[in-house]
Amino acid sequence: MGRRILFITSDQQRYDTLGCNGGTLARTPTLDRLAAEGLRYERAIPQSVVCMPSRSTMLTGQYPSTHGVWMNGVALPDDAPSVADDLHAAGYRTGLIGKPHFEPFMDPFMRFAQNRLSRDGLNGTYRGFEHLEFATHGARGPLHYADWLLREHPEAAGWFYPVLDGALEVNAMGGGDTGAPQVWANQVPREWYHTDWVADRTISWLDSLDTDDDWFCWMSFPDPHHPWDPPASEVGRIDWRDVPLPAGYPTDAETRERILDAKPRHWGAWYRGEVVSNYEAPLDWVPATLTPDQIREVNALNAVEVELIDEAIARVLTAIEARGWSEDVDIIFTTDHGELQGDFGLLFKGPYHVDGLMRLPLIWRPAPSANIAPQVIERPVGLIDLVPTFTAIAGIDTPETAEGAVLPVKDTDPVAPCQERVLTEWDSVLFGVEVHLRTITRDGWVCTWVDGDHGELYHLADDPLQQHNRWDDPALASVRDDLLADLWDHQPAMVSPLPRVQAPV
Repeated sequence: MGRRILFITSDQQRYDTLGCNGGTLARTPTLDRLAAEGLRYERAIPQSVVCMPSRSTMLTGQYPSTHGVWMNGVALPDDAPSVADDLHAAGYRTGLIGKPHFEPFMDPFMRFAQNRLSRDGLNGTYRGFEHLEFATHGARGPLHYADWLLREHPEAAGWFYPVLDGALEVNAMGGGDTGAPQVWANQVPREWYHTDWVADRTISWLDSLDTDDDWFCWMSFPDPHHPWDPPASEVGRIDWRDVPLPAGYPTDAETRERILDAKPRHWGAWYRGEVVSNYEAPLDWVPATLTPDQIREVNALNAVEVELIDEAIARVLTAIEARGWSEDVDIIFTTDHGELQGDFGLLFKGPYHVDGLMRLPLIWRPAPSANIAPQVIERPVGLIDLVPTFTAIAGIDTPETAEGAVLPVKDTDPVAPCQERVLTEWDSVLFGVEVHLRTITRDGWVCTWVDGDHGELYHLADDPLQQHNRWDDPALASVRDDLLADLWDHQPAMVSPLPRVQAPV
């Protein structure tokens, strides 16, 4: 059969948080080493910049418009394709440990399998995964980690940041030294924190396998997604006072507002607190109030969480080596989407198709037995290419339902027709406000259509911070129109009827 696969994801992690990608805050020696030994992708792009649609793309190999998870709160259909189904049918042992999020977490009626399986202490097979241990932030919800924490360490339940406020809205409460939103001093010991728990449970499952088993393990860390509440014992790794402000943060308010006002209206409207179009952003928080010191503290705590993930991965790799599997395991690391982290004076995520959210870390360390030379891949790729890559590693046919192609192992590899451009979607209906975006990345350009026939246009080499919107530049009208024509020629039609939003997230 094919080679074994360790698929590692984080949640809401920027490209520039890794040392191998130029990051200077977090120490990431494990991932940096994997990048040096394997393939590091310079421009990996998600097909959605929000959790559930993007994670559903990782599993199905389809665009959100095709698999139907068009925004958070819409469950992936039970009969949707799953690469784990294909691998399990081919004889692979399959496990998903950590954050799934193909279905809503916040569902008091327990309508979704991922929540019921956790509540009832059951294991698979769920979407092709025979072993399941689910986690998200803290002790909320019916997932395995929350159950373990409440059972083994009930005193820790109140130490995590309270994600919802008294009105069951996303909490805007600030903490830490600067009062930054969703920052918190968490007294939980490191060994009880979900990052180490995910690594512990992954090691335990791998140790349960026979030496000659073929396996596909998806290890999915909930961090560094907000809230930023790592164990207090680890916060001293990085002094936020020493953290430089990000290049994408114009320190002068007048400059920030001029940049935002040249973009489509939903940018400035969120900055001024007039519109919230992503449920995970606090309803009662106004981004314009964000201070430079708050940005520094958020970035420091985010980097601490990234370091903890890197150290957890190292422990899992040591366990794999101890089993004698190292020469035959492909390791792929990525995330579902990015985080603004102060760019444009904003935090979190939403309908903003710029590098903070759309440029992702992606590392593929092929098994040494595959004899694939280390490379840095410059050309854009998509998360939609993961499913064909998994099946190629396993030596089985790519399902006909998949809409991507195998990731290139060098820039001179033939470009599959579906990889000549990378497409990204956004659809949301929240608090009576609809936002719809469609974006194409091609030939160094990023072009975003916004419902209402306006949009954004950037050339990444000339404007890497995407601060100068060229959509209305007459000199670029033909470039814009060519990109839009290519976008609409290849953008899948939205599944119909549109699936209903069933829960907030």
